Amino acid sequence: MLADSLLGAFPAELIPSRSKASFPDGADFRIEIPSVEGARVLSAVLAEAKNCGVTVNRVSQGSGAMLLSEKEMLEMSSIASDAGLEISLFIGPREEWGVGAMSRGPEAAALGGSIRGMRQLRYAVEDTLRAIECGIRGILIADLGLLQVLSDAKKNQQIPEDVVFKLSVMKAPSNPATLRLLESIGADTVNLPTDLTLSELYEMRAVSEIPLDLYVEAPDGLGGVVRGNEIADLVAVSSPLYVKFGLRNSRGIYPSGAHLENDAILIGREKVRRAGIALEWLKRDGREFTQSAPGAVGIGVPKL
Repeated sequence: MLADSLLGAFPAELIPSRSKASFPDGADFRIEIPSVEGARVLSAVLAEAKNCGVTVNRVSQGSGAMLLSEKEMLEMSSIASDAGLEISLFIGPREEWGVGAMSRGPEAAALGGSIRGMRQLRYAVEDTLRAIECGIRGILIADLGLLQVLSDAKKNQQIPEDVVFKLSVMKAPSNPATLRLLESIGADTVNLPTDLTLSELYEMRAVSEIPLDLYVEAPDGLGGVVRGNEIADLVAVSSPLYVKFGLRNSRGIYPSGAHLENDAILIGREKVRRAGIALEWLKRDGREFTQSAPGAVGIGVPKL
């Protein structure tokens, strides 16, 4: 970077070594747009991506598969299949919206994504099967027991082998030992805390080669970090990395629906614009980084 020549009188910054791991297609990173809450939002995101010259490899959805009709999931699957991208739907029910009170207490937010009791666990498994029947191949999970159950089902060929299990940021591991544990019980890709330093990201990468997911811009509820300008260093130490674009200072839209659809569309479009700006920073860095093309190996493209 040009800035390096202007800072030559100062000590060089110590940046961890570049990761030697990659996605199955050899790429270093993929772009994910979260909170894509339905077919209209997905269409708007893809229209903005075309306008900005951004390739979106994955979209995720936070309201939950259980709040989408089968018709809506089939429509989203069709759109995503044509675009060669993955849709990752959050599996419910989740404790934060349940009848229990503790998860909504000020000291129990970590329970929000949990599934309570066998009855709710059965609903969650059914929610997963319902989404898969509608073509979805990306499953977003925030309960470790559910992850284990679904992972066992995949091993036993009760769930298609190409289904991708993505661990939610609600269960983000803060140290390498926990990351390794999550991989051991079936996580195919894992959200990390939004505020990890380059050194901490390098520590995570040192113990696992599975794709990591990182918000380079996070909504306020996840810390509100804005670090798209760091994208080159983040990819360098964390590859293979899903680079996620949330949006600071935006309205909460969970659980979404027609009453919030226009907000969701505008927020989705702005996330894509932010991704385009980050890619400009990536290009300016000068190092060579490769993004996966649509439909690349390992992307959970819907199957209709």
